[in-house]
Amino acid sequence: MATARSRRKNRTKWSRSAWIGLVLGLLLAVPSGGASPADEEASIRARLDAGEFAPAIAAIRRLPRIDQRDALLSQVAAAQARAGARDASLNTASQIDGDRARADALSRIANQPPGARGGGSMADFDSLIELIQNTVATETWQDVGGAATIEPFEAGVYVDPQGVLRRVAREDPTGDLAALRDASAPKGRRQSARQPSPLRKVSLTRLEKQVQLRLAAGRMPTEEMQVLAGLERVRYVLVYPETGDLVLAGPADDWTLGPEGRIVGRRTGRPAVRLDDLVVVLRHATAGPERSFGCSINPRQEALARVQEFLRQSSQRPLRPGERPAWLGRLRAQLGQQDIEVDGLDPRTRAARVMVEADYRMKLVGMGLEEGVPGVVSYLDLIEVAPGQAPPPLGVLRWWFTLSYDAVLAAPDRRAFALRGRGVRVMSENERLTAEGKRVHTGQSEQWNRRFAASFTEHFDALCEKYPVYGELRNVFDLALACALVREEGLAGKVAWHMTCFGEGGEYPVGLAPAPRTVETVIGHRVVQQKHVFAGVSGGVRADPTALVARQAVAVDTQGLLDNERSAALPKRQLSGEPWWWD
Repeated sequence: MATARSRRKNRTKWSRSAWIGLVLGLLLAVPSGGASPADEEASIRARLDAGEFAPAIAAIRRLPRIDQRDALLSQVAAAQARAGARDASLNTASQIDGDRARADALSRIANQPPGARGGGSMADFDSLIELIQNTVATETWQDVGGAATIEPFEAGVYVDPQGVLRRVAREDPTGDLAALRDASAPKGRRQSARQPSPLRKVSLTRLEKQVQLRLAAGRMPTEEMQVLAGLERVRYVLVYPETGDLVLAGPADDWTLGPEGRIVGRRTGRPAVRLDDLVVVLRHATAGPERSFGCSINPRQEALARVQEFLRQSSQRPLRPGERPAWLGRLRAQLGQQDIEVDGLDPRTRAARVMVEADYRMKLVGMGLEEGVPGVVSYLDLIEVAPGQAPPPLGVLRWWFTLSYDAVLAAPDRRAFALRGRGVRVMSENERLTAEGKRVHTGQSEQWNRRFAASFTEHFDALCEKYPVYGELRNVFDLALACALVREEGLAGKVAWHMTCFGEGGEYPVGLAPAPRTVETVIGHRVVQQKHVFAGVSGGVRADPTALVARQAVAVDTQGLLDNERSAALPKRQLSGEPWWWD
């Protein structure tokens, strides 16, 4: 029996000879400079037929035409999948440049039944793998905390490096926006997404590719992907046609599970922008003609009619001491529940649920049923009635959230856009209520109603800190405006992005939950000068970015003053590990 030392010696000898043979094989696989493209392709197909995948891939990468490379790489990936080398086939598919060609290849891999790993005996690759890990990029392997992996397969060794209210759009005369775009180009050095950043950039095209590869491998997106590397606001949309990158940029923080189970910044407490919300809003913005979406929470007409009758009858005599609690209970019983309607988005999606929750909780603050912040008091507490003056009659207060951005700032070449403003505003209206419970729009808002809506808008940042659901709504609004820019400006076409995974009909599986249908009616009550004051609330959320991204409203710099600055720093196509985010 051989000793352990002699076995290691033999393995070392074999690994060195195997390494030398592998290197010589790769050198011999290089076609002569005089070979025609047709000859090279024929040679590649011969190697493919022989199962020599690694030399075939090396030769394919030297072909000049992208479409030719993509077609051959797709064939290699399919052949590897048929041979049972699924991880190798996914790695080959990741090298396909065109997103449509890559999606087609991944679809074929997914439909390929698992095969056996060759028909002969497998060589002992342990020594060769150990030699490579100890001599090539030694700090990048998973065994030492890196992202790279290595495994044997039938054709050699496989190395995997994976792991709206106002429209003010104007050009940027200072050049700062274009300079920001240039300075935001991808860097080769990677850091942890857990590190806070004043301006993190997320490439939608690269992210889609990495998500698509994980889905093809039967894995869901990582936590880092689900929170867009900790992105907390979308401040910029940056376009890099030279590298095929369409980038969302904004502040980012490390993330943690905060109150109410929300993912929020560890330092800031602001909610993270979510991948699911991005995909839902992007599909809505790019799939059909309708660009707006929203929700409404409405009291039922028959319930309002019952309330009117109840108040008429109970007003025949004043309430006796101690009767008020029971009287309020009967009043709420007449109201019952309100109906929830969501339009534009699937009501089962997270983005839709965020809208509904934010709207409902805003109404709770307005009626004094949930605490506000300094500067924000309930509508009922705002009411002031002079002696001898009648309090406001029973009516329905309508409050709703809408987009509110000061400007969409565009660089003259339309390759950089900035989103400026708070993002969210609360609007108000007083609806008149008929005896039959029918709500009549007046288009007007009395002073106390306006004051509540204005205070909620003014102190929105503080409300977001106390109740992160409002920050989540703002993130959805940011995404709505960014995705409207993608559509209106044709940004996907500028980077040859076909949204094969994130777009309508793509394979990205958006998480779904039961749709909210009804909710308890929000009504407030206060006694003013020994008289009862009641108010019911309706409203909702309306996100319509159409006016904000109207092309004719954006000025264009025809002099090209920022072209030189923009081209001074372009992103590199090949970056280590194909990062989809950077600082």
